[in-house]
Amino acid sequence: MNTIADPPLPAPRVDHGGDLAAARLAFPGAPEPWLDLSTGVNPNPYPLPKLPPEAWARLPDRAGLARLEQVAARRYRAPAGAEIVAAPGAQALIQILPRLLRAKTVGLLGFTYGEYEHVWRAAGAEIVVAETLDRLAACDLAIIVNPNNPDGRMVAPSDLAALAHALARRGGALLVDEAFIDAAPAEASLVPALPMGAIALRSFGKIYGLAGLRLGFALASPKHAGKLRALLGPWAVSGPAIEIGAAALADEAWLAATAADLAARAAALDRLLIRHGFSPLGGAPLFRLVAHPQADRIFRALGRQGVLARRFPTRPDWLRFGLPADGAGLARLEATLASA
Repeated sequence: MNTIADPPLPAPRVDHGGDLAAARLAFPGAPEPWLDLSTGVNPNPYPLPKLPPEAWARLPDRAGLARLEQVAARRYRAPAGAEIVAAPGAQALIQILPRLLRAKTVGLLGFTYGEYEHVWRAAGAEIVVAETLDRLAACDLAIIVNPNNPDGRMVAPSDLAALAHALARRGGALLVDEAFIDAAPAEASLVPALPMGAIALRSFGKIYGLAGLRLGFALASPKHAGKLRALLGPWAVSGPAIEIGAAALADEAWLAATAADLAARAAALDRLLIRHGFSPLGGAPLFRLVAHPQADRIFRALGRQGVLARRFPTRPDWLRFGLPADGAGLARLEATLASA
């Protein structure tokens, strides 16, 4: 009987970290387990609470989703007049936002998370990579990742608000991605003073170390929030995500302890990388960006030893390192760099 071969799988649209399957193919002799430092996900996740059986067995109900969104609104200090929309990950929101914020020109502040350019270019927008906020003010839509991925650049909330007002006067809009802001001081976030018409995105999985749960939030005006809910459709967030998310977001003590721990781990990683000849370029508490003239060679040497860093095809001298989970992980990275 004749058979038809499966078509080859398409290559990822945007290069991301965390692809251990691809790393194992590229470095088949690497020892297991891998030390994956290619993502910005907390390697020490929030302890999972015991879930009621109905979280798995029943469709998520509106009351549970509303409870999750209320907890998230308190956690993020959402202002009166703003609504919060839960989604199956911040990336799901990024995918549908071009259908909500239709723009001819989309400005991105500097080199940043690649999915924004990808989704808006696919929607037919002209992409402008700007180095200043003034340049962004001339676009229909300005997108700022804050802190920026991958260099950790921060823009003050007051400057973001001024840009949002300037855009609104021209009929434009501001989108701020705060996926990595949870470990920063509370006053770094735009959310408590979110201008009307602006949208802020928050990621749950990164700081809580539960990226596989797929949970994220948009904070927006009621008009935008209603349209986002319609685009997401019913049951967008799973029952387990509702229960785990509500428990974790209400646990302020865990978050404070985690932020302090991440700061200490990031400082230790900085010292290690500098000892091995890397030049710091920036970062956030969950990742560090460094430069080295032989970055590609080092990336490959690490890969052969089962250590995965994050590289950037358009920035061949850059590497980004996530945080090891513990002292043993840091020691393994130290030893691997020494041999590399």
